[in-house]
Amino acid sequence: MMKSKKPILLVEDDQVDAMTVKRSLREINVTNHLLIAGNGEQGLQFLRNQDQEKPCIILLDLNMPKMNGIEFLQIVKNDKRLKRIPVVVLTTSRNEQDRVESFDLGVAGYMVKPVDYQQFVDVVKTINLYWTLSEFPDED
Repeated sequence: MMKSKKPILLVEDDQVDAMTVKRSLREINVTNHLLIAGNGEQGLQFLRNQDQEKPCIILLDLNMPKMNGIEFLQIVKNDKRLKRIPVVVLTTSRNEQDRVESFDLGVAGYMVKPVDYQQFVDVVKTINLYWTLSEFPDED
């Protein structure tokens, strides 16, 4: 994905959805390493680990145990070392409030997970295309 060789961080508690994202990325020849955090807390641990390279993008589910996606976003977007990492919400939630809160917290995109696998691949393709074409500021 992208011009960057940095990893992609997927924050997702559903194993099947995580495998679908992994398969979709492989199918469209994205070679970035995919790191999977099972919830928001694990995602933050990963992002705060000094030895770990920061991801080029975070794919975020909203409905998770322990710390949901909105809580995760609130913390990430208020952390000056993390707030520039683009976050795309990838969720089953069609809730308008979730969408509004996500954009208020500065997400770069909001995608509803399709049930159909081929449509899921198309969503991942769209995310990839956007990130390949977008210009983001370099990390400090």
